[in-house]
Amino acid sequence: MSIIRKYFLNISAKINRFLPAQPCILCGSMSHDGLWCGVCDTALPWLDAPHCPVCALPTPAGEVCGHCLKDPPLFTHSTAVFAYAFPVDKLIQALKYGEQLALASAFAEKLALRIDRSELPDCILPMPLHPAKLRERGFNQSLLLARALARKLEIELLPNACLRVRDTPPQSALPWKERRKNVRNAFRCDADLSGKKIALVDDVLTTGASLNALAGAVKERGATAIHAWVVARTLPHHQ
Repeated sequence: MSIIRKYFLNISAKINRFLPAQPCILCGSMSHDGLWCGVCDTALPWLDAPHCPVCALPTPAGEVCGHCLKDPPLFTHSTAVFAYAFPVDKLIQALKYGEQLALASAFAEKLALRIDRSELPDCILPMPLHPAKLRERGFNQSLLLARALARKLEIELLPNACLRVRDTPPQSALPWKERRKNVRNAFRCDADLSGKKIALVDDVLTTGASLNALAGAVKERGATAIHAWVVARTLPHHQ
């Protein structure tokens, strides 16, 4: 760690001690570190083990996995912060279905720390919701994440560049093999993205079918490099 970075971390720690404490949403103890305390933060299922740079599944030495070599997705790189496991899975569900919207900023802050600042994209696109689902839920959690990331990283946000034109069943309700078919031709991109580097933002990466379908719509509009930024990656059960 550089001396300058250590200096600013020390300043940040001192400032945090004077900020109002709040109950940690995970253990209930008083926290100066945000929505959850430092102890709970350390215990979260961070995705720190070596993993495929394309799909973020674990690989022995961080090499591209066999599946991505055989059938590469249309996004060329993915960044994930956590494994989709307890308690992160419950926090994401609280954001999506419990209207705990403050979690979007907390997750975006953690995700921003994982982003390679030397290769930032030209713009950010959130995973769109179908209008019917948006009316039902009242918000798009991926847009909340993307908006917070765009602000933190100072990147252009294109909130309406892509549309979900088919109201498909939730991917989580389908067997893995049916998910790609479910989202085929589900998205349309109306923006001219010629020569642009794009980051697609979503909450969870499972099979990658939705992100791959969205990447296809973006690629058709001229995007040259497409990254996937997600809060959590679903891992095989044996992991």
